[in-house]
Amino acid sequence: MKKLAVALTFVASPALAAEGPFFSLHNAEFVVTISFIAFLALLVYLRVPGKLMAMLDKRAAGIKADLDEARALREEAQTVLASYERKQKEVQVQAERIVETAKAEAETAAAKAKDDLKDAIARRLAAADDQIESAKAGAVKEVRDRAIAVAVEAARDVIVRQMTEQTSDKLVQDAIGEVRGKLHLH
Repeated sequence: MKKLAVALTFVASPALAAEGPFFSLHNAEFVVTISFIAFLALLVYLRVPGKLMAMLDKRAAGIKADLDEARALREEAQTVLASYERKQKEVQVQAERIVETAKAEAETAAAKAKDDLKDAIARRLAAADDQIESAKAGAVKEVRDRAIAVAVEAARDVIVRQMTEQTSDKLVQDAIGEVRGKLHLH
């Protein structure tokens, strides 16, 4: 700092341009130079440069601490990011497994539903076949019954028309004989 003050004293071009003797208290440039040197000496005496350096060092230490903290935060953020990326991959894999499981279960359920539908259709077809057979049997029975009723009615009409009293007595006698033969009543 002292070297700087001496260098500034000799470099002061306005002081060299003054009229009259330079080392006189009547010379304004000399007084300003002396005042400036006294000011610099006062600053050195009060240890202002040391305090400035200490403040700058403190500020540099604070900046360094902030940078270190920022680096630590960055590393922590990278660690957290890596952790989240791993978790995301795990969740993605798990989601893919869930989707695959769901697809497999859906395919199984669809196959089971197909089989159940085939079974239900087969049961309904069997029931319909049974109903058709039953309806056929009922229709055949009804046709037979009706045919028998018609035949009996026609036979009665024929017998009534052809029957005389003698034929009637003869038929009764024949029927009685037939019954006796079957009952073994001789």
